[in-house]
Amino acid sequence: MTNTEQNLKQLVQEKYSEIALQDADLNRASCCGAGGCSTEVYNIMADDYTNLNGYTTDADLGLGCGLPTQFARISKGDTVVDLGSGAGNDCFVARAETGETGRVIGIDFTPAMIEKARINAAKLNYTNVEFRQGDIEDIPLRDNRADVVVSNCVLNLVPNKAAVFAEIKRILKPGGHFSISDIVLTGHLPEKLKEAAEMYAGCVAGAIQKDEYLQMIADSGFQNIVIQKEKPIIVPDDILANYLSPAEIAEFRNSTSGIFSITVYAEKEGLNCCTPGAGCC
Repeated sequence: MTNTEQNLKQLVQEKYSEIALQDADLNRASCCGAGGCSTEVYNIMADDYTNLNGYTTDADLGLGCGLPTQFARISKGDTVVDLGSGAGNDCFVARAETGETGRVIGIDFTPAMIEKARINAAKLNYTNVEFRQGDIEDIPLRDNRADVVVSNCVLNLVPNKAAVFAEIKRILKPGGHFSISDIVLTGHLPEKLKEAAEMYAGCVAGAIQKDEYLQMIADSGFQNIVIQKEKPIIVPDDILANYLSPAEIAEFRNSTSGIFSITVYAEKEGLNCCTPGAGCC
């Protein structure tokens, strides 16, 4: 791992530890859509979970950029893994889909988030939801463990995204699938935004080109890749003003560059019944 990658990981862990220790209402109050101000870039992109079964107010820190669990095609009894599980909201929504016969495992890099998620699960008396601290570039699960993998605006926080997709493929069962919400670009961000630490922690500066992102999934060996939802992300001028001059903001607004949230579905190849030992003959 390079020094730059290590520094970015430390930045992410520090920022999200700070968020985990804040009051949930305070986090949501700084969201542009909820509180009328847009002082924090990391929560200007969140979608509304409140109508989904399993939604838990204490676990919603407003940090996502989509609703991957809504599109994840989770069935009763499934084992679901949530990468970057935060305070547990996506895990609790997934648990509503798997029921008591399924299992949900949240993986997060930040100890404070793991602690917060475990407290939330204990309050709900969920015995089939667990949270493990770990790096999603090296997921602490055995091979072929999950039926479904979900993740919400997390891969942008990881320098080596290809490694994460390789790990997702490893832990998915043959024929399993993922639904991931993330931030991608069309065109190019201004250099000053790409260099801003806060923009990285907010998932924007860490974004890669949409075509590159989808190609990375295909190169990892996944099939049946589908964009389930796509929406533009508009970073408010008061945030951009921290990094760009008025003229630079106007140039960015008038360019063809764009920031988008996409929710992507893809499948791991199933067992080949002609392969000796595959167990399906």
